[in-house]
Amino acid sequence: MPQLTFHGHATVSIHTADSKLVIDPFFSENPHFLGSLDDIEADYILVTHGHYDHVADLIGLAERTGATCIATFEIASFLESQGLNASPQHIGGGVHYPFGYVKLTAALHGGMVNLPGAEAFTTLPAGILINFSSGERFYHAGDTALLTDMQLLKGKVDVAVLPIGDRFTMGPDDAVTAVEFIEPKVVIPCHYDTWPPIEQDAAAFAEKVGDRAKVRVMAQGEILDF
Repeated sequence: MPQLTFHGHATVSIHTADSKLVIDPFFSENPHFLGSLDDIEADYILVTHGHYDHVADLIGLAERTGATCIATFEIASFLESQGLNASPQHIGGGVHYPFGYVKLTAALHGGMVNLPGAEAFTTLPAGILINFSSGERFYHAGDTALLTDMQLLKGKVDVAVLPIGDRFTMGPDDAVTAVEFIEPKVVIPCHYDTWPPIEQDAAAFAEKVGDRAKVRVMAQGEILDF
């Protein structure tokens, strides 16, 4: 059974029986992260896109752990040029890993890569769909607007991590529609309350979702077994 830990903003880690995953590593400057970056373990680092609040600790964590970085071709190519381990993918493509099958899905957002020396790189943002070898199905939408493509995920997701912050991503109302499109069992709101421009009432979002799904409003460091 995978174990998910929420680290604030859009950063989560997932531990399976034999693999440790980190998605969108933003720790050192994340005002909601109260732990130590030195305590974060990773065999694989998965990246939805290249904005700073999703990759700030990517290079440091990858260097320390030797993790394989799973990202779009452009981000993976840059990481390989820095001597890091990377597994390139792109939108619509999937790869089998020891922990399960990872497919990158469409997301609608910006493509700048905010890493030192990566100014020449740009990429398409992505969502991440994981079918774990143990059977659980997980979706991290990344930073995105509401997409009708999300309807293609209907009935294929057990746990969905969806942004609700508005301004830079979809807001609570569009996220409720995303829940209607996807029909996950559990929804974890993310990308809100990190800074004043994206402050939101997660409890109000949960109320709007109602009985469409179970909403887990997770505090930093909180764990979900799924």
